[in-house]
Amino acid sequence: MFKENKKRSQVHNHGHKDHKKHSMDDGHDHSHDEINFDEQEATLGFKDFLPGIISFIIMITGIVMDQLEISFFQGFLRFSWYLVAYLYVGLSVIIKAYKSILKGEVFNEFFLMSIATIGAFAIGEYSEGVAVMLFYFVGELFQEAAANKAKSSIQALLDIRSDETTVIRNGEAIVVDPKEVETDEIIRIKVGEKVSLDGVLLSKEAAFDTAALTGESKPDTKRTGESVLAGMINLNTVCEVRVTAAYADTKLSQILTMIQDATAKKSKTQLFITRFAKIYTPIVVLLATILTFAPALFVENYVFQDWLYRGLVFLVISCPCALVISVPLGYFGGIGLASRNGILFKGSNYLDVMTEIDTVVMDKTGTLTKGVFTVQEVNPKNYSQEELLVFAASLEEHSTHPIATAITAYVKKLYPNNSFEAKEIEEIAGHGLKGTIDGKTILAGNAKLLDKFGITYPDEVKDIVESIVLVGINQTYAGYITVADEIKDDSKEAIEQLHAMGIKTVMLSGDKTSIVDKVAKELNIDTAFGNLLPDDKVRHVEELKKQGRKIAFTGDGINDAPVLALSDAGLAMGGLGSDAAIETADIVIQNDQPSRIPLAIRISKKTRKVVIQNITLAIGVKVIVLALGALGEANLWAAIFADVGVSLIAILNSVRIQFSRIK
Repeated sequence: MFKENKKRSQVHNHGHKDHKKHSMDDGHDHSHDEINFDEQEATLGFKDFLPGIISFIIMITGIVMDQLEISFFQGFLRFSWYLVAYLYVGLSVIIKAYKSILKGEVFNEFFLMSIATIGAFAIGEYSEGVAVMLFYFVGELFQEAAANKAKSSIQALLDIRSDETTVIRNGEAIVVDPKEVETDEIIRIKVGEKVSLDGVLLSKEAAFDTAALTGESKPDTKRTGESVLAGMINLNTVCEVRVTAAYADTKLSQILTMIQDATAKKSKTQLFITRFAKIYTPIVVLLATILTFAPALFVENYVFQDWLYRGLVFLVISCPCALVISVPLGYFGGIGLASRNGILFKGSNYLDVMTEIDTVVMDKTGTLTKGVFTVQEVNPKNYSQEELLVFAASLEEHSTHPIATAITAYVKKLYPNNSFEAKEIEEIAGHGLKGTIDGKTILAGNAKLLDKFGITYPDEVKDIVESIVLVGINQTYAGYITVADEIKDDSKEAIEQLHAMGIKTVMLSGDKTSIVDKVAKELNIDTAFGNLLPDDKVRHVEELKKQGRKIAFTGDGINDAPVLALSDAGLAMGGLGSDAAIETADIVIQNDQPSRIPLAIRISKKTRKVVIQNITLAIGVKVIVLALGALGEANLWAAIFADVGVSLIAILNSVRIQFSRIK
């Protein structure tokens, strides 16, 4: 009917494992190294509309000549005139119907359109036959345009992968295909260039645009040793990156594979509509046949041509195009809208699941908090803040514990030129560190460490919730430093939005209960539990499910994978999250923002609302016009509206999702 210009983008498959019920059972062979994603042109050109324009001009001219009752415009000439108009838009449909029949697929829209319009010609209703096919042709063009719009955000993601990269080999910078670069090699990223592979930054500092991965357009400044991901754009300075993942294993490749798979993973509604159309179509063909011939048995003045016309009207009206086209298009639009906001649904079925969620269960560290320890409070006694911090850091720099690392980094940033050399360092397991600095005996650790050495300290420190490091100098209490994980900027907003939706919030964490309770109180979370092992989290979720609750669990660590698999919808934080969590989850939040959880629910509900609107509109109008057609009160023009008109309305309604601004 119209030329389909397609470009092929190749997406590496990183070898998903069957971690969960949602593994992509779509009939595709995921064992190959690459997946081909066929993408139509983003816009339709004049040549695509040309057959319809020509057909329309010929048809209108014919109708005018009919109305003027021009003498020579009759018989074979009149038939031929309308036939030319018909073939411009209908020939490809007839060919598709013929090929489908050869494959054993008889009852589809091509068959219905062909038999109805050929029948119209057979009873002399030439203009109506052309009109049916012409409007069907226009509807197909609108469908293509709508599908291209829905796919545009996904195509944008496909286009962000680099075709070449600069690698440093033997002291020379050479341009190669990113697939040829091995891990631990060094690549150079120019200003304005896309990062082609995951790695760690070797340069002192560089700013990157991460919008393609996270949906956030603000620059992200990276420093030496921090992770840089494929798809980021270097903004301000030439930098060098040591590669940590092969081309097929980059975060970007994983994202693209998720989206590729999502387009094939159908929702229950989509599957129902597909099955419905396969059963519904042969039934309406049978009913149209009965409507045409059965009246001959009991109608006195039976006129075959009249009843054939009613049967043809019935066929055109009954075509399930609006359902078959608009329902998957609506879900596809929802996936596209979500991906533009940094939310990756692994299938349209999870859009349906998210509309039913009434309880959101969350991990704490890395989900509601940043997952990075920072110094919160410094409380010296008989020493200055600087002395306390420098003494503590001089010991702690010899430990790899996250709390020790946090204190060391904090002090180096605050006092870069002030440090002591610690000697005779001794690590006391479960207690802390002991050492000698500038002739002084220094202790840095928990309360048990000071108890061990008989140093008294204020009772108030026992009531401190955060992780605390007590410092002793020469057998005297010198103060304390508290270290805690920071709450993410939008965590409170996320909880407020969930509560506004009537959704219950639960936090499950392996952290100590006092810290968990403090975070829960600050964020106003309904229920919180601490000191949990992975199997404890599973037990809590199972108990909630026994209460009949629909659960979405959000986590980021490998220990969250079992709960992600158990929940109705598993959401993984894709920036900081472990590979196990990301692969097990149904939905990935690429920018690690908790506020994306309620946003995912809102997108799902909007998508579902549009799909239900389309189904209601299509079935409602068809039932009414089918009844009128059977009674002889509807002609082919009414049938055109019930089929093509309703299809167009449903398609345009689906496209609305793509233009939505959901906050």
